[in-house]
Amino acid sequence: MSAMQRSREALESLRTIPLFAEVSDTDLEAIALLLIERRFPKHKTIVEEGLPGDYMYVIREGQVKVTKLSGDGREKILELFGPGSFFGEMSLLDNSPRSASVKTLAETRILALSRSDFLGVLRRSPDIAMAVIKELTRRVRQVDEHASSLSFQRVKQRTQGLLQRLAKDETLEGGSRTTPALTHQQIADMVGTSRETVTRVVKGLKEQGWLRQEGKKYLVPAAEDV
Repeated sequence: MSAMQRSREALESLRTIPLFAEVSDTDLEAIALLLIERRFPKHKTIVEEGLPGDYMYVIREGQVKVTKLSGDGREKILELFGPGSFFGEMSLLDNSPRSASVKTLAETRILALSRSDFLGVLRRSPDIAMAVIKELTRRVRQVDEHASSLSFQRVKQRTQGLLQRLAKDETLEGGSRTTPALTHQQIADMVGTSRETVTRVVKGLKEQGWLRQEGKKYLVPAAEDV
């Protein structure tokens, strides 16, 4: 394979990442030269809460969890990210310490972009800047919705909503969608309740036929079927 063909394949691979999907070829080629590929084993901390941040990251393969320590020292899971998602950009934008930790749930391959390169890309590429703004806006809306659900929705509704949100986009045979591998404690952390309560809710949803389980993954109906 020629160098040109390898370069073209690399660019097409980057374009599958939503953050880079609408970027011009010229900008994407420049960005590709700045990205540093890194690999992390399972259960490895990529970003640690409270420490300075020098890089932002885009997930190429694998899965991570975003966590924050509560007042009593317990780890609370804020979000799960998979391929195509990015994280770590907040510290680069406001020069503040990391607001949360990010740890791998599986062997993970990421693309890292330094602070100076990231800020330079935002200045040079309106497409990238707009993609970052859209994603940050989506996350703010998600936080608002989550806060509202904690206040007004019952645990069962919050659990259903969480599983729907985490379910992968592809629809399986029978119209179901599958979540990443999840423990009851992880679900409890994300919906703001106890593991025992989640265990009872999950059991009830299975008995109702709304939820099925395969290993540590859950099969849920398409969102419009809720």
